[in-house]
Amino acid sequence: MDHCKKDIKSILAIKQILLPMLILPIMLCVIMPGILVYLLQSNNLSFLNEIDQMMSLVGTIPGDDGELIRSLPTKEGQAIYLFVNYMLPSMYLLVPVITSMMIAANSFVGEKERRTLESLLFAPIGIKDLFIGKMLAAFIPSMSISLGGFLLCSCFINILTYGQFERFLFLTVDWLLFVCWIVPSLTALTILLNVLISARVKGFQEAQQIGGATVLPIIGLLLSQVSGLFFFNPTIILLIGFTLIVLCVFLLYRIAKMNERHILFEKQVH
Repeated sequence: MDHCKKDIKSILAIKQILLPMLILPIMLCVIMPGILVYLLQSNNLSFLNEIDQMMSLVGTIPGDDGELIRSLPTKEGQAIYLFVNYMLPSMYLLVPVITSMMIAANSFVGEKERRTLESLLFAPIGIKDLFIGKMLAAFIPSMSISLGGFLLCSCFINILTYGQFERFLFLTVDWLLFVCWIVPSLTALTILLNVLISARVKGFQEAQQIGGATVLPIIGLLLSQVSGLFFFNPTIILLIGFTLIVLCVFLLYRIAKMNERHILFEKQVH
């Protein structure tokens, strides 16, 4: 736990990690959603015409949520509801993924660049405990920033839309499941992948470049929502979260097996 606290303090002291961590949730959770909602509310016809493809998805959404959207009297109201509850979740996932990627990529690479990995490997701590400590050092700040971004987004969107919908648009069961189930498991998986990468590469830039591939599945989720391939619902959210947890357990087991102390030491030497 002491090593975890030390890692968190060292991470917060690195400006090239801290500043993007603070700017990202503001951009993705406040500025971009706020601009889109404002444009939709302003009855900008040219902008509404640009989202005709997205509006064509309204008729394909099943269940009570689909009926609710179709019952809204205006085209812009339907577009706002569709964006906030179907498109925005995938965009929001970029916050925990990118944040945890930046922190975890610095885990072992940072020790290598500071020439402290050798002393760390000789410390009386198990390799599994070492990886768990590195994971917690990335998980705690990543989840804190992600939850902070969610609260900012929910407050801002509800303030913008309450007068139009006369109810809180943002607080839905799907969103709560998303934040409480998918976000922690996805954050943990991203961290495990990037800690593994960080232990294998030589520099922070290389770790970031390879770790950037973890963003691609989120882009795929966003495209699937826009194209109407599938829509988030409680069942899909629970299945995705369960799959992510299984992958986390498998990765943690593989990491403990692959990254023995002598292997990490050899990589430090070379």
